[in-house]
Amino acid sequence: MQGDAEQLLREHGLQVTAQRLAILRAVSSRPHGTADELIDDVRAVIGSISRQAVFGTLNVLVEKNLLRRIQPAGSPARYEDRVGDNHHHLICRSCGLTFDIDCIVGAAPCLVAEEDHGFEIDEAEVLFWGRCPSCKRTGETDTPVG
Repeated sequence: MQGDAEQLLREHGLQVTAQRLAILRAVSSRPHGTADELIDDVRAVIGSISRQAVFGTLNVLVEKNLLRRIQPAGSPARYEDRVGDNHHHLICRSCGLTFDIDCIVGAAPCLVAEEDHGFEIDEAEVLFWGRCPSCKRTGETDTPVG
């Protein structure tokens, strides 16, 4: 992954830094991780790094389309490195467990809006909500995640 990550950064006009590489690795190993979870993972690898530096780097990587940020209602933003395919997500209301769901029908944007209001629509974001098998089994109730 290291060589691939370095090449990806260069292809997107970004300088290769230990910080960026550690963040890309953390997101790759923890899909749908929150910034706080990723900060812990990055610190375990490179030592001291400020929260602001991680947030700033995550924002740059999202802007450059190397990462995708999803922001489920009632939950902190989550990050993943699966970009460009317009997939969707399934989220447990109780524990926040998140899974990728492939495009519902066809190619992006997967769904067609009844009225586009003159927009050129290129993406549809769908969130499926429910309770995961573990939360169902333990009787966890619907509580806001985050």
